[in-house]
Amino acid sequence: MPGRIRESDLENALLDKLQEFLLELGKGFAFMGRQQRITLDGVHYFIDLVFYNRLTRSFVLIDLKVGDLTHQDIGQMQMYVNYYQRERTADDENPPIGIILCTDKNEAVVRYTLPEGDRQIFASRYKLYLPTEDELVAELKRERQSVELYLGLQDGD
Repeated sequence: MPGRIRESDLENALLDKLQEFLLELGKGFAFMGRQQRITLDGVHYFIDLVFYNRLTRSFVLIDLKVGDLTHQDIGQMQMYVNYYQRERTADDENPPIGIILCTDKNEAVVRYTLPEGDRQIFASRYKLYLPTEDELVAELKRERQSVELYLGLQDGD
């Protein structure tokens, strides 16, 4: 589709800039693969990007979604995380982490699709341009309020 970005285009752009992307993720990340196939009862599924973090001693699975995040996307990531936990994670490693990068997310969909207290799957919006400083400050405030509301914390800072 002309004028519309595809998930494979986003994945290719990220891999073209892999070093910069790893630095943005933080310390300790090692690239393990792209479009990593897992097969369950003869059906193939593909995890967009797989990393290992040496510091957290856990796999980090990233799924890229163009468009709004759906409960099916979250369920798919939950399946990937469960597979990695049961089949690929060693006894001395921590549980895998799933990250869904999407153009937009509905907090209610995330909240009601994941079990309460889930700390293994995260959904985050991405933008195809750099936000202004004011936009970054506003987004950080919104995210903080969302987390505080979710955790039931009082704003006592």
